[in-house]
Amino acid sequence: MWVSITIQLMARKNPVPQASKKVVLDCIRQQCPNCARPMWWDYSASRKVRTLEGVIQLRLQVRRCQNKDCERYHQPYRPEAEAKYALPVHEFGLDIIAFCGAMRYQEHRSVPQIHQQLRSRKINISERSVTNLLNRYDELISTSLTDNQRLRKIFQNQKQVILSIDGLQPHVGHEVLWVIRDCISEEILLARSILSSSAAELELLIKEIKDFLPVPIEAVISDGQSSIRKAVENVLPAAVHQLCHFHYLREAIKPIYEADRHANKELKKLVRGVRPPERSIGDREDTEANCIRKYCAAVRSSLTDRGEPPLKPPGIKLQERLTKIADSLENVEKSGAPARRKPPSKDAPRRALSPKN
Repeated sequence: MWVSITIQLMARKNPVPQASKKVVLDCIRQQCPNCARPMWWDYSASRKVRTLEGVIQLRLQVRRCQNKDCERYHQPYRPEAEAKYALPVHEFGLDIIAFCGAMRYQEHRSVPQIHQQLRSRKINISERSVTNLLNRYDELISTSLTDNQRLRKIFQNQKQVILSIDGLQPHVGHEVLWVIRDCISEEILLARSILSSSAAELELLIKEIKDFLPVPIEAVISDGQSSIRKAVENVLPAAVHQLCHFHYLREAIKPIYEADRHANKELKKLVRGVRPPERSIGDREDTEANCIRKYCAAVRSSLTDRGEPPLKPPGIKLQERLTKIADSLENVEKSGAPARRKPPSKDAPRRALSPKN
């Protein structure tokens, strides 16, 4: 019994936009890599690549070996620079793949958010294509991490290695992603997800790195997790184990952070009257109204800036920005500007914006 199955392919609804730039690429190597005889230009190939800067039209001069006794006889040899723009048989360039990866793993954006960011850059792409590009990004990263020859060349010039060990668990009960990297070369040596974070499991990861490296491991930096301490002590007894600077600062900054948080809260109470000056000017477009809008926008921007604790406490940063706004208002008053019509609001903008009141 034969069953007939009809597959309906989804046609492209939007055509590929016109290219804003044309690039002609030729082969750098013009001798056959197998027989070393000249490879003659046989034909030209064309492809469009979408990048963050627009659509690029690539014109590729493809060469072929004409030696009938060669194993690469009549096999196309494409320009090497083609790999700089995009992966084989891919429409989107490498810069878009890197952009998707950075948005996902550095800024922790979701696929719909990345899709909106690309559409705002006038890149016509679907959410499914964003998911595919993230998969390509993961494949490229894994290929780079597993390139042992490249890593060995890097560590041949180093006399020692300082390991950094940290684990990331996005959801409770799921696997923990453990990342081990070298602090000197900033190369990631291992990235693996394991369900258990026991000392025995971590010992296996550290032993794998120890057997791979051609140079000794002199020190290890991590947080204060007991399983990491035990694993490092068992596998690397002679290595110096240090708590990372971030955790040192986080523990030392706790009293200062609490005081800064209280100061930040009290400062915000003093400048919550930014709404009445804005409403008082209505739809006015004169110089005074525009000046009030700019000052109110500066205050609102100061209130929404959370700083970067512990090195840049939000309370101190808010106090500095509000002080600059207050000084600017005082300079306006002292400059002897001609009197203008006051807004009908009860609270003047200067009183509402100044952190001194």
